[in-house]
Amino acid sequence: MIRRIFFGVFLILLASVLFLNPNFKTIASGVAILLFGMIMLEEGFKVFTRGPLQNILKKTTNKLYKSITAGAFVTALIQSSSLVSVITISFISAGLISLSGGLGLIFGANIGTTATAWLVAGFGLKINISALAMPMLIFGLVFSFQTKNELKGIGNVLAGLGFFFLGIHYMKEGFDVFKEHIDLTQFAISGFLGVIIYTGLGVVITTILQSSSATLALILTALAAGQIEYENALALAIGANIGTTITAILGSLKSNIAGRRLAGAHLIFNIVTGLVALIFIFPLASFVNYLATLMRIASTDYTLKLALFHTIFNILGVLIMIPFIKKLESFLIKFFKEKLDKDIDEPKYLNEAVLKFPGSTISALIKETKYLYKNAVFEIVAHGLNIHREDIISDLKIKKVIKKSNKDMHINVEDLYYKKFKKIYGEILRYAATAQNSLKLTKNQNNSITDIKIANRKMVEIIKDVKELNKNLTMSLTLDNKNLLAEYNGFRKKVTQVLRVIYLFRTEEKPEKYAEKLEELKIKAKENIRQSNKSIDKLIRKNLISAEMASSLFNDNTNVNDMIKKLIEVAELLYGNKDSLFENGDINKTKKSA
Repeated sequence: MIRRIFFGVFLILLASVLFLNPNFKTIASGVAILLFGMIMLEEGFKVFTRGPLQNILKKTTNKLYKSITAGAFVTALIQSSSLVSVITISFISAGLISLSGGLGLIFGANIGTTATAWLVAGFGLKINISALAMPMLIFGLVFSFQTKNELKGIGNVLAGLGFFFLGIHYMKEGFDVFKEHIDLTQFAISGFLGVIIYTGLGVVITTILQSSSATLALILTALAAGQIEYENALALAIGANIGTTITAILGSLKSNIAGRRLAGAHLIFNIVTGLVALIFIFPLASFVNYLATLMRIASTDYTLKLALFHTIFNILGVLIMIPFIKKLESFLIKFFKEKLDKDIDEPKYLNEAVLKFPGSTISALIKETKYLYKNAVFEIVAHGLNIHREDIISDLKIKKVIKKSNKDMHINVEDLYYKKFKKIYGEILRYAATAQNSLKLTKNQNNSITDIKIANRKMVEIIKDVKELNKNLTMSLTLDNKNLLAEYNGFRKKVTQVLRVIYLFRTEEKPEKYAEKLEELKIKAKENIRQSNKSIDKLIRKNLISAEMASSLFNDNTNVNDMIKKLIEVAELLYGNKDSLFENGDINKTKKSA
């Protein structure tokens, strides 16, 4: 509501200014064209996020210096810190990168945004930029009509650069005309009072434009036209850095937990950087003058000196924050806690952020399925057998596990299904369907998602088999028939053995021998159907069990062996060495976790 009111007031004020002061139209048009160019640039580079861009960001987060460098390089290249933020949020949400790795990318992106200032000051304001903008717009339009997505992406990038440069041209022209009627330098304020006021003004302008890069371009063109004093321009640049955090906060209000944590990190980083720059603004300005002399920048070239100042205080901010990055990560995790429903398990990895890119979507679906399998399914099957999970994964011999687990645990399998499994399962299917319908997937990626859906359907079938088994197994504990109990204990022994091998298969560093064991157990499950039937026939002939008991045993024998095959098949799909769910180049093979 507040945002809508603010937007309405802004539109009225803008319309009033344009009506009362026509000379402001050219500047406003320049800002609008530049912002449109930045939007097109971002859209153009999104086409290439499936390949090299995602891989660069993903593979450089194992070391902090790598993630900062990658964040800076990619942001400088694509001129969009927001796109880097979107990719980072998506990767953190999908569990592809850690929060600390994401923080490095965001810190690096802050350094990368300084490239805009250098581009405008060193290039955009030195030559007739409109002459370069026009060919870019023409070729950009030609490429955008092509059918291949890559060519369309190139077209958007070229057109975006064209509009960006054209916007700078109009802003420059507008200030040249504007200064003939109004001299804004008469509003210059020196000293710390001026620093505080103009910093606040920079925050307001950036909040309105929703882009610190656009604010910097506006400051630089105004500075080049002599409409603002250099000292006040430095304060405006600091304000632009702080103001961009408000944009991030507004954007993260409806975001997932990863988005809110990164917005919090962005806020802390930019406020710390801004405060340091404000406190030391005059010593930093002197340092800029010293460096400018060394770099042979003219003493009156205030635009390049402003770009240098902007770069220095952003790098300084990163250097200040690096020693505290682990503490910052811990603080963000504690401060931004996930809200969990105590009664019903919620998805851990699935949220709207992961649907931005195919790689993060597939990774999130795999991780969510693994989480469901090793927690919900493992628990439901174990408890359905009236056995504690701790006993299954212990070193205790399986015979002893079965012997000690001789009491009814009063488990309601259907209730566990609704609490532990159903909601997450439904979300996995929804996200899988959304990805296949809305994302541009390769054939292998599409097949991976289909395999994920198959694995989840098999898990539903496993739970249904457990439900039937649990009912008859519990009954065998109450009936005074040692032969019936022995048969059901045999079923429990076989399933327990499979669960233990699966646990070792997914947790051991060298799972090869357990993979072979699972294959043996799967073959044995097929053979067991015939052998167990003979055993049940023998009990009937000797009148050791009733016909009703025999009927239950026949059905449960089939269910148990079918369940064993499905448990192994899902384990092989999710944890197999071949990694059939992963497509090379799309997502990194994740480390097996318990």
